[in-house]
Amino acid sequence: MTKLYDHLKPYAGPILFAIFLHIIRTITELFLPTITADMVNNGITTGNVNYILQLGLLMLGVALLSSIASISANYLSSKAANGFTRDLRQEVFTQVEHFSLHEFDRFGTSSLINRTTNDIAQVRTLLDFGLRMSIIAPIMSIGSVIMAYRRDPGLALVFVVVIPVLALIIIGVVYKGLPLFEAVQKKLDEMNLILRERLSGIRVIRAFHRESVEKERFQHKNTDYTLTSIAVNRIMGAMMPMVTLTMNLAILLIVWFGGFRIMEGHMMVGDLMAFIQYAMQVMSALILLTRVFLIIPKAMTSWGRVGQILDTVPEITDPQTPLEPEAVHGHVRFDKVDFYYPGAEFPALSGISFEAKPGETTAIIGSTGSGKTTLASLLLRHYDPTSGSIQVDGVDIRDMKQETLRSQVGYTAQRTLLFSGSIRENLLWGKEDATDEELEDACRIAQAKEFIDRLQEGYDHQLSQGAKNLSGGQKQRLAMARALVGKTPILLFDDSFSALDYTTEARLRLALAQEMSDRTLLVISQRINTVMEADQILVMDTGRIVGQGTHEELLKTNPVYQEIVASQLNKEEIA
Repeated sequence: MTKLYDHLKPYAGPILFAIFLHIIRTITELFLPTITADMVNNGITTGNVNYILQLGLLMLGVALLSSIASISANYLSSKAANGFTRDLRQEVFTQVEHFSLHEFDRFGTSSLINRTTNDIAQVRTLLDFGLRMSIIAPIMSIGSVIMAYRRDPGLALVFVVVIPVLALIIIGVVYKGLPLFEAVQKKLDEMNLILRERLSGIRVIRAFHRESVEKERFQHKNTDYTLTSIAVNRIMGAMMPMVTLTMNLAILLIVWFGGFRIMEGHMMVGDLMAFIQYAMQVMSALILLTRVFLIIPKAMTSWGRVGQILDTVPEITDPQTPLEPEAVHGHVRFDKVDFYYPGAEFPALSGISFEAKPGETTAIIGSTGSGKTTLASLLLRHYDPTSGSIQVDGVDIRDMKQETLRSQVGYTAQRTLLFSGSIRENLLWGKEDATDEELEDACRIAQAKEFIDRLQEGYDHQLSQGAKNLSGGQKQRLAMARALVGKTPILLFDDSFSALDYTTEARLRLALAQEMSDRTLLVISQRINTVMEADQILVMDTGRIVGQGTHEELLKTNPVYQEIVASQLNKEEIA
C-alpha cells in the first residue's frame, strides 16, 4: 500500500491547492443565504432600493468568486486524479511484467486485467469526485448549522436531532455494504474468467457441442454476481430515500416552528428564508456525503486489490551484483535439478542432470506430462528450481540478469503466439534493428519465406488477433523465424514442429543443421522423426531422465524409448 501513497506525492501540490479552493467555494456559498436574509429584512420589507442594489452586487461578486474557485478546483482535482491513475496503471503494468509465473498463477489473468482497469477506475473516482465531496460536504453541513444557529439558536435545535439520525443511517448502511462490495469484485473476476475462456475457446466449445453447458456455467456465475450486486444496491439504495425523508421532515419542522416564531416576533421572514436555505444546504451536503459513502467501499476494496499487486515481491528477481559469462558460447548445464510446482505433492522434475553443448542438437522426448515444457521454463527462468542449479557458460542463471539470460535464448513456445500487426513487426521481436536481409534469411531457414512471398503484401501482410488468418504450420514457422532472427547462441524449440508436414520438417531440420552448426539447439518433441538425428536424446518419464544417448543407442537399451518408437514407426522404418 505504501507504493500507492508514493504515487500521490507528485500531485500533492495540485491536490492541496484544490482543497484550498474548495474551502473558498464552500465558505462563499455559506454567506449567500445570510446576504439574502439581510436583503429581505432590511431592503425589501423597507423598500430601500439602494440597499437591495448594494447587496445584489455583493451577491453577484460572491457568486462569481464561488464559480471561479469551483471551476479551478474541479480542474485541478480532475487533472491530479487522471494523472495519478495514468501513473498507477503504468506502474501496475510494469509490476505485472516482472511477475514470475507463480504470481500469474496466484492472481489469475482475468483478475489482473480487472485490477488494472476496473479497480483503478474506482480509485480515480474516489480521488476526483470523492475528494471534492469529502471536503465540501462536511464544511457545508457544519458551516450551515453554525450560520443557522447565528440566525436563531432555538430553531437550530432541529439540526441537533436530525444530524445524529442521518449519521446512524449512513454508518449502518456502509457497515452492511462493505463486505458485499468485496464479494462483488471477486465474483466479477470469476465471471470474467469464464467469459474469457468461452471467447478464446469458442472453436473447441463448438466442436464438442458444449454451447449449452458453457451457457449454463456462465449463467450460474452471472446470476450469482447479479444477486450479490442487487443485495449491495438494495442496501445502498435505501440510504438515499431515508436521508431525503429525514431532511424533508427537518424542513417541515423548521417551517412549522419558524412560522410560530415569526408570529411571536422572535424571528423575521428573511431569517426564516435563510434558515430554510441553510437546511437545504445541509441536506444537499449530506446527500453528497452519502454519494461519497457509496463510492468509498467500492474504491477502498479496489485500492486494496491494486495495492496487493504493487506490494507483491516477485519471486524471481535480478541479483544485486549480476554476473555475466566471460565468453558467450551457449553451453547449458543442468546439475541435479529438482522442481515442485507450488502446492504440488510430487516433483514436476527430479534429479535432472545433462549438458547441451554448442554445435550439438539435444532433443528431449517423452510422454505428455513428463516435464519437458517445465524444463524449458526453468532454462528461461520463468521458475527457479527447488534445488540444484542451471548454468549457461559456467554461470548460474540465478546470478545473471534475466534480460541477459533471455537475450541468449531464441525460444518458440509450445503454444504458438503471434501478435496482431504485420509479419515484419512480429519478426522484429527477435531483433529490433534487424535488416530486411536478416529477416528473409531467418524466414528461409524456418521454411517460411516461400509462403510469405506468395502473400500480396509480403512481410507487411497484416495478422489478425492470434494470427487466425494463418494456418497452424505457417504460425509455427513464423515463430521459429522470429527466434532465429536474433542469432542467439541457444535455440529452444518447444514442440515447434507438431503442425508441420514431414517434408517441410525435414527441410527445416536440414537448414538448421547447416546454418546453426555453431549454436546450442534444444528441441522438445513427441515425434520420433524430429529427434532421431539429434546428437543426444534425453528420454523423460514422470519428471526424470530415464534414458540418454543417440537414437541407435536408446533403441537398443531403453524400454521407454523403444515403446515410443514402436508407437510411431512400423518395423521397416525402425529397421
